[in-house]
Formats: sequence, structure tokens, C-alpha cells
Amino acid sequence: MAAANALSEVGQLYIVAPSQEQSGVGSSLTLHDAIAATPVSTEKLIATDKISEHEITAISVQGTPADSCILALEKFVDSIDLVISGINRGSNVGADIMVSGTVGAALQGFLRGIPTVAISVASVQNPRFEVAAAFLQEIAEIFCDKNVPESIFLNVNVPSVTLEDISGIQITRLGGRSYGESVREEGVNDAMKYRISRNRPIAGDNPEGTDIWAIKNNRISVTPLHVNLTNYDHLSGLSDIFSNAFHGLKVKFGQNND
Repeated sequence: MAAANALSEVGQLYIVAPSQEQSGVGSSLTLHDAIAATPVSTEKLIATDKISEHEITAISVQGTPADSCILALEKFVDSIDLVISGINRGSNVGADIMVSGTVGAALQGFLRGIPTVAISVASVQNPRFEVAAAFLQEIAEIFCDKNVPESIFLNVNVPSVTLEDISGIQITRLGGRSYGESVREEGVNDAMKYRISRNRPIAGDNPEGTDIWAIKNNRISVTPLHVNLTNYDHLSGLSDIFSNAFHGLKVKFGQNND
């Protein structure tokens, strides 16, 4: 609701979002079942004291965040200037973005060449959305003025505090892991099940300049992302290793002509 109120003052708004909580689903897609998508009234999304001059459309999707973004971009909306995923309840920082549904949805916009922002508030319990919503409006206005590169993917994390307690904005790089997984048994014998939770804090080395450091120091973190996960440091070394492996493979199939 906070994001809708802020963005409705900037331009025409399409809200296409999952109908249920989807934390931890990353970039997963629903490929083996049909997905239901239902129009939703926008009356409860916009504050009663706000009158927007821009059209607002809302659709609830029985799928993942990435499903929702794909449906919006490929089916429901003809032309899009900016994709925004969030505002998420809880930070998406460091290596944890790999399992983030918020970042996973935003990725679909970036892959289609559309400027994209994933935004989160750094608190799960009683998050304060007002600063994040106001900052999101600022971001949207910057994009509308074409003051950023056309192909850009930003991951934004905002401390869950008042504006007076925020010490600034920092352009950051990704930190390490901030939370690890724990597994709890439920049931016995053949009825045994396992519940995975991400509730184990990891105290890694996250120096100044990382998104995790910025959030811990009450700074708004803005991290430019890309999708190239290639580890260039290992390219040459692995080339030699797997050249030998291919030789061994040929030997196994009786094709050793060397």
C-alpha cells in the first residue's frame, strides 16, 4: 500500500503481485500448471485522502513473484518505463539476494531491457515503510527524467527507522551471507517432515562499502546488480583441467587416437 500511494503520484501504475507470501522463492517460475490472475479493486490500496490523476490497475496472481512480473510484462501491460519489485518486508542484502523473491521478480524486468528496482525495508517485525515509499517516489521521478542508464538493475534497502535517524544514502556492493538455514524435524517415523527456516544470523566480514554495512549503520543502500555470475579468475585454470577430462572421456569410449 505504501508503494502504491507513493507511485500513484508519479505515473500510470500497474500492480501485479502474488496473492500469498512468497519469501525465499528466488526466481522460480510456475511452468507445469496454469496460473490464475484476478483483477483487484484499488480502493483499499490508495489512501482515502489521496486523489491520483493517474490510472491504477491491480491484479492478484496465484504464482510466484517472477510469475507475476512475467505476466505483467508479457500479457497485461503494453509499454513499461520502470519495473519495481517491493516494498519487501525484510532486507535483501549480500548473497541472500540469490533466494529473494523480490529480487527474482525484478530480474525479469532487467532481462527484458527495462530499468528495474528491487526495494526492501530492513525489518520483518513492525517495519516502517514511510521512508522507503518516499524514496521510491524519488527514484521513480529520477527514472522518468531519464537521469539513469537505460539498462540498470538496482537493489535498494532502506533502514526501518525514521528519516531523522537515517545517516545518508550509500552506493554499495553486495556483502556476504547474513542468514543461514536451520532444519527442524516435525513428526516421527514415516510421517517425519523437515521445516527449513532462514533464522540463523551469520556474522561475516561485511566491511564499509557493502550493503550489509550500510544497513547496520542506518544508511540507505543502493546496489547496482547484473546477471553475469562468471568467475573470470578460474577460466584459464579450468580450461586445462577439463581439457584433460575430455581426453579421459574419449578413452572411456574407446576413441583415444592420440
